[in-house]
Amino acid sequence: MRKLIYVPIIHLSADLGELASEIKKRGRSLTSDKDWRGHEKAVLGFWDSIDHYFNSLEVKKFKIYQDGLVADGEIGVKIISDGIKKGSRNFEIVSKLINGGAQLVRTEDFPLVKKEYEYLMNIIKSKKKFKKLLHALIYKFRKKKLLKQRDGFIAQNINKTLEPGETGILFLGADHEIVPRLPEDIEVIELKDREKIKEYRKRFLAKKDKEKLNQLTKYLISPITTTFCP
Repeated sequence: MRKLIYVPIIHLSADLGELASEIKKRGRSLTSDKDWRGHEKAVLGFWDSIDHYFNSLEVKKFKIYQDGLVADGEIGVKIISDGIKKGSRNFEIVSKLINGGAQLVRTEDFPLVKKEYEYLMNIIKSKKKFKKLLHALIYKFRKKKLLKQRDGFIAQNINKTLEPGETGILFLGADHEIVPRLPEDIEVIELKDREKIKEYRKRFLAKKDKEKLNQLTKYLISPITTTFCP
């Protein structure tokens, strides 16, 4: 039996590179500065709960799979290091895991990640409103298929590189549908409920049902009670 600890992640602006300023701009246009600051605080709380969980776990010889990571070895470690310099809590935790004896594994297919990045950059770099809208529609139309292709590659790669008896840790955005694509002999331990992560983001942007949003925020930052048995 193989095991995979799955962290359905929610990104900080620092994780998004050149996309960060546009995401912040869009987020603030849909809500107030106060609510946006509250959102960022909640996301930091989410990562604090993930960090605390792994601090108490022996991860030597575990394998790490990271959303968007197209290389391992020295190049992969440099990507993680650069992300830390930009303030990524996700990459800080990955770095701690590596220092604890875990192994970074190339997770994604470079052409697929590059293609999605290009779609998003076309939206950001468009100066005219019509072109921005056009590129946004193109991305919306192609996103689902591209996500499926990425998920297929990630699942295949985990199956190929995670050996019998080994444990992996997967940091992957909540929009991904990865679990149904994994073989049955991989036991998945989900640290946070992916559907609740998705619902939190949806309700935050919709600015509806504050009570439910507060409940989801509390869930986001709550300590993880899942027990991992090697």
